[in-house]
Amino acid sequence: MTPVELSRSVLCAVRRAVDEGELAVAVPERALVTVPGPGGCGDYATNIALQLARPAGQPALRVAEILRSHLAGADGVADVVVTGPGFLNIRLGGTASVALVEEILRRGDRYGYADGPSADFVPLSCPCEVRAVVVMDAVARILRSQGAAVRTHCEAELPQEWVDVLGVRVDTVGGGSSRPGESDTVGRRGDDARPRATRHQPVPPHLPHYAVRLVPAPLDPLFLGRDAARWALLHPAEHDRPRVTDEHLVQRESNPLFRVRYAYARTRALSRNAADLGFSAEPGPVEPFTGQFTDRLTSQSPAHLTPHALHTVLADHPRVLAQAAAHRAPDRLARHLVAVADAVLPLPAVVLLRGAEKPSAAHRARLALAEAAGAVLAGGLTLLGIDAPEHL
Repeated sequence: MTPVELSRSVLCAVRRAVDEGELAVAVPERALVTVPGPGGCGDYATNIALQLARPAGQPALRVAEILRSHLAGADGVADVVVTGPGFLNIRLGGTASVALVEEILRRGDRYGYADGPSADFVPLSCPCEVRAVVVMDAVARILRSQGAAVRTHCEAELPQEWVDVLGVRVDTVGGGSSRPGESDTVGRRGDDARPRATRHQPVPPHLPHYAVRLVPAPLDPLFLGRDAARWALLHPAEHDRPRVTDEHLVQRESNPLFRVRYAYARTRALSRNAADLGFSAEPGPVEPFTGQFTDRLTSQSPAHLTPHALHTVLADHPRVLAQAAAHRAPDRLARHLVAVADAVLPLPAVVLLRGAEKPSAAHRARLALAEAAGAVLAGGLTLLGIDAPEHL
């Protein structure tokens, strides 16, 4: 169950409470579902009871108890606990996690994309500054993944080395003339290959450009190459000054870009190794397991490992994409990919067979979870315009 689906279940619980006369409120258009905060528990939490308490004329705890009784029986919900002033903490059932992995594997690196084009047309513009151009390029990719039509505009002609090294492109420059010789579709690397807005289509006068303006790069990032340069410019929030140094090239745990790409490469290696051992991925329940961290990036002692954190960040991916598009903030996606990578790195120690072990349903289910995480990592890197290598 994804956060979007759980949000719909929460709204259905509100609607049932209203229909049965337990609450006299207007059913809201959306219910915010997030990971539990301090003092919370379960997989997700929502503050819908606090939101409805005043219009319902009842204490938030009473509203929460009413909604808990309706939500506890929803498909995919294993338990609902009320904490604090009225937060609903929701624990999902095992079948919900299986359905999530099945959905990700079905959609592949397009998991989290909109089901079809929307009516949104978003004109973007930026100054001819390298970070602004790269951020605008990534924002356009993410917006297209959410079904929007996008046209990008730069105040001046891009230096050719930005195009060649960083892979950026714009639809119009300067006074609005289009760059000659460019196609109207985006290449597969780093985008969703949707058609761009037609270059001769005028921007409606009532739609002002969204201007991408942020703290500029302190120096030219081209010496880092495409992937590291784009990450250096996209990972910081817009108000933060990017660090353009060779730290983005080092292959160690301290480099977030390396952790993300390394985690993806490990998921692909798991699939190859599993095939050599005669088994493949099959979604199923993944119980908590005990294992030894054997990955060279980690130095922790043996510990209880759990798939819960990984299921949570994978389920959150569609929401992260939607928020990154709405706020024109590719840094949200970059930080989300780091969270996915950190959650997936313990998996290799428990996926493959050891000694005389025979492939079991548990091995297949863990492999399916790893492959689902790989699909999310590959899709996210692609939207940032960064290569996802299968070997690293």
